[in-house]
Amino acid sequence: MLDLKRQYQPLHEELLAALAVVLETQQFILGEPVAAFERAAAAQLGVAQAVGCSSGTDALWLALAAAGIGPGASVVTTPFSFFASVSAILRAGATPVLADIDPATFNLAPAAVEAVLNGAQGAAVKAVLPVHLYGQPADCTALRQIAGERKLIEDAAQAWGAEWNGMKAGGLGDAAAFSFYPTKNLSAAGDAGMVTTNSDELAERARMLRQHGMRRRYYHDEVGWNTRMDGFQGAILAVKLRYIEGWNEARRAVAQRYHALFAAAGLAEGGLYPSRGVVLPHEVANSRHVWHQYVIRTARRDELRAFLASRRIGSEIYYPVPLHRQDALKGLGYAEGSFPEAERAAREVLALPIFPEIREDEQQTVVAAIAEFLS
Repeated sequence: MLDLKRQYQPLHEELLAALAVVLETQQFILGEPVAAFERAAAAQLGVAQAVGCSSGTDALWLALAAAGIGPGASVVTTPFSFFASVSAILRAGATPVLADIDPATFNLAPAAVEAVLNGAQGAAVKAVLPVHLYGQPADCTALRQIAGERKLIEDAAQAWGAEWNGMKAGGLGDAAAFSFYPTKNLSAAGDAGMVTTNSDELAERARMLRQHGMRRRYYHDEVGWNTRMDGFQGAILAVKLRYIEGWNEARRAVAQRYHALFAAAGLAEGGLYPSRGVVLPHEVANSRHVWHQYVIRTARRDELRAFLASRRIGSEIYYPVPLHRQDALKGLGYAEGSFPEAERAAREVLALPIFPEIREDEQQTVVAAIAEFLS
């Protein structure tokens, strides 16, 4: 699925030099290595503020808490995402309310959000949390209009460099959360995350909350958490930030090659749902997809995945169980059938190998294996 060695080899000496500076200055927690990355990240995204933290999950909690989302509030989000999209809402003390997805993009469907806000649960909703799934931005124009005065918090964990109407993810709402988990487009050498915002007040509050609620050392204004970024991750990310635009463009080229290979093999189906072939992902109008994942839909997904594994071809399912069907979230009260689009996607989606350095012959091997299986 991913070969990080191909990315690290050409950067080896540059990364070692950046780590050496941290060792020499002994700024192991926050400090200038993190601050420098925060400034460069904010500039690249075109936002006023960027706040580094220890993971994407913590970034989601920080964004929500800094925006004033807590007990008594509800937050609308998607059932088709990584667990943290909902667990962070619960950790903030708020109540997750789910709305179904758009089958074409797998992102939160604006019409479904509007139905929730107009329903019995709408009065308690204080925020909408869309996920830019697989690197494709959610329709933030529609969601912003529907949300009204409510906060719009982006889960941009998979979407560094993605754009909607010419604006980068991270600046489309009141705040956003990024993950730099090692598999992400922009990745650390471990766990790290970031909150971005155009609000100086929200950023200041996030910085306070990431250090046990301290604005001054040992004076605690609130109960925060220890969720600081370490200097090594800040140094690594500052180096890799200089290359991410090129890597994202390479991913876009890889996606186009997949499109062409599937079309040439006669495997690509039209419409939203697969029957005998595969439904390919696509980039919607007004957006710039950064292809964190290349996710097809196929009717015999589990059999296909096993076949690919027998050919030593990696694949992954993001995500096999919608959040409302997770054992840990049964308390939300949703039954099977509550979100038919999310449930169908969970049965059909399969992520294929994609990373900037993948070769065309490797992609040909992937598509040829899928063609063999479908024949």
